[in-house]
Amino acid sequence: MTRVVGRTAVAVAAWTAIGLVFALPGLSAGRNWRLSLLGSLAQWWSWGLVAPLIVAADRLLPSSDKQLARRILLHFLLSVPVTAAYVYVFAAMLAVVGIEQWRIVADPKTILSALRGMFLWNWLVYWLIVGAWQVYRYYGRYLSSELRMERLERRFSEARLHSLRMQLDPHFLFNALNTISSQVERDPRLARSMIEHLGNLLRLSLESRDRQEIPLAEELAFLEHYIAIQQIRFGDRLTIELQIDPDVRHASVPSLLLQPLVENAIRHGFSRRSSDGTVIVSARRAGRQLDIRVLDNGGGLPEGWTLETTAGLGLSLTRDRIAGLYPDGKSRLTVRRRSTGGTEVEITLPLTPVEQEDGDLIPA
Repeated sequence: MTRVVGRTAVAVAAWTAIGLVFALPGLSAGRNWRLSLLGSLAQWWSWGLVAPLIVAADRLLPSSDKQLARRILLHFLLSVPVTAAYVYVFAAMLAVVGIEQWRIVADPKTILSALRGMFLWNWLVYWLIVGAWQVYRYYGRYLSSELRMERLERRFSEARLHSLRMQLDPHFLFNALNTISSQVERDPRLARSMIEHLGNLLRLSLESRDRQEIPLAEELAFLEHYIAIQQIRFGDRLTIELQIDPDVRHASVPSLLLQPLVENAIRHGFSRRSSDGTVIVSARRAGRQLDIRVLDNGGGLPEGWTLETTAGLGLSLTRDRIAGLYPDGKSRLTVRRRSTGGTEVEITLPLTPVEQEDGDLIPA
């Protein structure tokens, strides 16, 4: 009800404004202001009453929007009787505002006088109303199509990201099981401990599988179980350090972001070497961005290695997910050799405020 009242008020204001504009020439010419003003308002208020009938008739026409010629023909047939009906509505409105007597409404001479005078102008106004209505309809259809296209693009992006995530999960699970299987016969106790951590990993993975982004704290909890498995496997040969600034622990990051990077550092950095290895995972705030780095002291990148052509599955999927989640160019993933030896992976993401458990937000 409120919506109808609001639309009616807007329509009355619009037709009144048009009437005032068309009254200006008569007022500026020094004519009787009362006749000029009320006559113009009566004319356009009458069109305000007839316009909804034109719109309703257009909606009932037995032709689609693609049948433009047929639609124009039907409106041509409608325009003459509707314009004639308008003449009597206008006569009634003149009587309402006190310019004419009510008897002119029933006088057959009313339509005859209109045919000799303003009928052509009124007929043109009919077509102006039809044209304005068609423009409004096509604009509304354009906005609807844009909205549908945006929704389709968003759903496609979500489906693509979900597909990438589904590829990453089996990849991680296969590698974790392969690590455990290597210890089953050698040290069953360590294998059982690995399986416990793997169970926790799978539980956390299932809890976040419907979320593309999670707080960094949850991602770190997932990573710690993976680190525990690897440290059981390598013992004192492997050192992993987490250097996480407290004010970014609740920042939003893609789920399953850090584990593939740490896995790459271990596998390609020094798992096949006899020397000890160190992996450092850091996260800090850099202005309005989150800077995440994974550094190792391994053998470094081979000659000719590039992220676009030589990266493995885990790193490639991570890069694609970041690009899909942050398509505005505010994210970046770079891999480079360290001057002191080893490899450095740097990820820059928008620092998105995320509500913490105590209700606070990361300050912008």
